[in-house]
Amino acid sequence: MYDALMRTVLRHVPSEPAHRMGFGVVRALGGAPGVGPRIAGRLTAGDPVLRTQALGLRFAGPLGLAAGFDKDAEGVLALGRLGFAAVEIGTVTGRAQPGNPRPRLFRLVDDHALINRMGFNNAGAAAVAPRLAALRFRPGAGMPVLGVNIGKSKVVPAAEAAEDYRASAAALGAYADYVVVNVSSPNTPGLRDLQQVDVLEPLLVAVRDELDRVAGDRRVPLLVKITVDLADADVDAIADLAVRLGLDGVVATNTTVSREGLRTPATDVAALGAGGLSGRPLAAQALQVVRRLRARLSAEQIVISVGGIEDAAEAYRRIRAGASLVQAYTGFVYGGLLWPSRVHRELAELVRRDGFTAVSQAVGADL
Repeated sequence: MYDALMRTVLRHVPSEPAHRMGFGVVRALGGAPGVGPRIAGRLTAGDPVLRTQALGLRFAGPLGLAAGFDKDAEGVLALGRLGFAAVEIGTVTGRAQPGNPRPRLFRLVDDHALINRMGFNNAGAAAVAPRLAALRFRPGAGMPVLGVNIGKSKVVPAAEAAEDYRASAAALGAYADYVVVNVSSPNTPGLRDLQQVDVLEPLLVAVRDELDRVAGDRRVPLLVKITVDLADADVDAIADLAVRLGLDGVVATNTTVSREGLRTPATDVAALGAGGLSGRPLAAQALQVVRRLRARLSAEQIVISVGGIEDAAEAYRRIRAGASLVQAYTGFVYGGLLWPSRVHRELAELVRRDGFTAVSQAVGADL
């Protein structure tokens, strides 16, 4: 039914207004204490096979919502009540910014994909911090693990990037269950240059130092998010850096600038302009990056796989390839309100089918 609605109605509504309307529905339904848990089935009634230990945290299941959907932490509890075990808010920047000119978000329905050039539009770390503080001290059913994804403010020169990220970590780190340094969006000029190891290392060191300062006795896990467009040697270099610095893991992968292999006519795609492509077309490449990272990282470090996860089978494929956790954004956009709970339910069935008593036993089973 949802798929039919997408093809006949929603595809004719501009993508960004449709996102705002959809997010409003999420907050209204998921935020209602009596409605959200019924939609999610309380994450399949707390199915023990789904419970996951990672980053020193307990997740009700391995599926989380990727950064980009809830940029300003406006619907975290509602999204948790719909069935996401974790919600990664952001990307949040040190300074508030409007992002790129509209239109900047487009659907490729035939490819189950999106193109976005949002440009880290967000309210800024100072505005988001009070919302996170309120969430930190609000226990309750459906409260997901809270990730915070931070990026570089567009107006900040590359030479000052480390201090800009440090400022976001200072404002938000005390309220986060984990923090992700995003250096992989294609929509902020020069951002992907920060993935060069000699530039990335001091940036990550600065964020780690700031997290240790603001979080007191609690250690906040730190990860870095990379793009699917990196060459194998660059993936290896970042994995080696993560090992050397003692990062807690890598989030892989962000969107691609490639337009290869799409069903949508090339002329239609070209007319949409620049931006990062997400969704189904990323699946094969993202899987390969998971395998490469898992073979390179230490046993204590995790991979969070994102990019092209649109059903339980694909989530399970990533887990068996070495991902401890998985995330989605585009899959949720196309799948609808019931999607996260359905993926978790079907994932539990796959795990049991293969004789595992916990999803963690399947991590890296194909390696």
